[in-house]
Amino acid sequence: MKSYFYLRGLKVVEHTVFAVQDGQKEYWDPIHSKKVAYSSGQQVKRSVLDFLSEELDEPRAPITFNYEINSKDAIENKEPWSPCDPSYADQLIGGWMRARPNVVTLKRRSPLSISAMRPLHPLLVSRTSEDLTFDRSDKPSQHPVRVLNTSGVELTEQQIDEYLQGKQRTLPRRNWIPENIRTTGLFVYDIAIDRSRLFSISINQHEPEVDKVTIERLKQANWILSGDGERLICPASRRKKLIPSLAKALVEWHITSNQARTYSPQTTLALAISENAGLIASAIRADLSEEEARRADPVVDTFEGVDTFISLSCKGHVRGVVGAADAMNQAEQAIINLLENYDYEK
Repeated sequence: MKSYFYLRGLKVVEHTVFAVQDGQKEYWDPIHSKKVAYSSGQQVKRSVLDFLSEELDEPRAPITFNYEINSKDAIENKEPWSPCDPSYADQLIGGWMRARPNVVTLKRRSPLSISAMRPLHPLLVSRTSEDLTFDRSDKPSQHPVRVLNTSGVELTEQQIDEYLQGKQRTLPRRNWIPENIRTTGLFVYDIAIDRSRLFSISINQHEPEVDKVTIERLKQANWILSGDGERLICPASRRKKLIPSLAKALVEWHITSNQARTYSPQTTLALAISENAGLIASAIRADLSEEEARRADPVVDTFEGVDTFISLSCKGHVRGVVGAADAMNQAEQAIINLLENYDYEK
C-alpha cells in the first residue's frame, strides 16, 4: 500500500474575507490579468487543526511566547516555543519546530502537506470593495471624545469647543473604514497525507524530532517501536480516537479566523480522494467554454482511480452532477478506511 493519498476539496465562498492585518489576501493572476483572493496553506492548516481539537474536545498544545528587552530598553518579539510533544493531537498532526540558543533544534515536518485555498479558476471568482463605518453617533453622551494637542496633552471640553469653532470643524463619533475587499466564488484546496509518518515519531538523534527525555516518556505511555527500530508508533487505542476526528476535520473544516466581519459557511461542494496525485486535478477542475470568450465552467468528474463525493449543494454550482445528501459522510468514511487499513507498525 502506498504511503501517500491525496484529496482535493471544492468549496463555495460567499461574500467573505480571508483576512489578515492589512485586509484580504490576494495575488495577481498574470494569465487573466486580475487580482484573486486566496487563503494561505498556513491558514487552512490552522483551520483543520482547530477543527480537529474541537472534535476531539482536547486543548491545543501550549505555546510559550518569548519576549526580550533589548539594549534600547524596548521589548522585542522572539521565536515562540512549541512543546514538541506528540501527545497533543495538533502537534502530532501539525508538526513543530523549536530553536533555542545552545540547544539542538527540534523539528517535525507535518505529515499533512496543505496547499493554499485558491480559485478553481480566476473566471469563477469575483472581488468587490465595500466601505464600512464604525458608528456610535446615535448616543453622543454615552461615548466620550478625547483630543490631544501636538504635545500629547489632552484638551479640556472648553479648549475642544474653541478649536472646533475656530476651525469650523466637527468631531463625529464615527470612523470611516474604506476599501474592504470581499470575495465570492468557487475555491479549491489540496492535501497530501503521508500515512507512514502520520502517527509516528522519528527517534533519530542526529536530526531529532524529539529529545531523549520525551522518547522515554512516550515509551512509558505505550508508544510502540517500529519494525525497523527507527520510529515510535502512536498506540492503537489513541489512533482509534484520532482517525475519525481527523477524517471529519479534513472534510468539514472552514476558516474561522476573522469571519466575524462577513461570515460564510464555506460549504464543501465536492471532494475527490485518490492514491494517485495526478488524477486529483482532473476530478475537480474548470474547462474553458468553447462558446463564450472569458468564461469557464466548473467540472466535477468521476472516473477510475478517484473516488469523488458530491453534495446536493454542488448541483447549484456545477452542471450535470448527481449529488447525495450524505456525500460528505461517505467521504469521511472513505478517509477513515484509508487511514485504518494502513500498517503503521511495520
